[in-house]
Amino acid sequence: MTIREQVGAIGQAFVDGLRRVLGDKLYGLYVYGAAAFPDDVPTGDIDFHVILTGPLTDDERSRLCELHDSLARDFPPLGAEMDGYYILLADARRAEPPQSQMWKRATDQSWALHREHIRAGRHIALHGPDPREVYPPATWPEIEEALDWELRYVADHLGQYPDYCILQLCRLIYSHETRDVVVSKAAASAWAHEALPEWRRHVALARKSYARQATAQDRAFMLAEVPAFLEFAVSRIEEARRSMATD
Repeated sequence: MTIREQVGAIGQAFVDGLRRVLGDKLYGLYVYGAAAFPDDVPTGDIDFHVILTGPLTDDERSRLCELHDSLARDFPPLGAEMDGYYILLADARRAEPPQSQMWKRATDQSWALHREHIRAGRHIALHGPDPREVYPPATWPEIEEALDWELRYVADHLGQYPDYCILQLCRLIYSHETRDVVVSKAAASAWAHEALPEWRRHVALARKSYARQATAQDRAFMLAEVPAFLEFAVSRIEEARRSMATD
């Protein structure tokens, strides 16, 4: 089964389970992220927003946890990598990053970026209306704030996910230099492979790692080199912002 077929099967089981647990409280289910791009870099997780017409009860939260456990059991390994937010419809219509209705109450700090991806058609609508009826467009200051959060996240996780951090830094450089945030890590890293020749090996190894083909030596190289790539990326981003300010 291909990745796209896996995402389709998991998505159908997910929406069926949500309907059983939530009934009319389920307004929409939208998958975004790598699963919504036709790229050749494997999908490591499934990003989603569940849009709700009302708050969750503790019983519903418990049943949703059971649903996610069943997806992990029935669709390994991707079913265990569901990464998303349960959001109130009223919150989804606002510009402010919303809090999830699940136990940890996580905030979608990349809300502006996710809105732009979804509104641009880089989503899979599994339930609900056209998401452009829900998600408001993002302004550049909102987008820039979300990009800043993404950069801080990378800086805090260099030693855990060096491959992710390298690919995400490619995307952050690209987005600042082009003002195009509707881009996948795969497409941005392909751009960086050509535009940043001195970092070509780093990008190639990160893509190799995402394809689950990296060796221990490859990972050691990325771990050793990713701080320098972060320093370079920060410099390029600052340069792009200065250039934008003078235009």
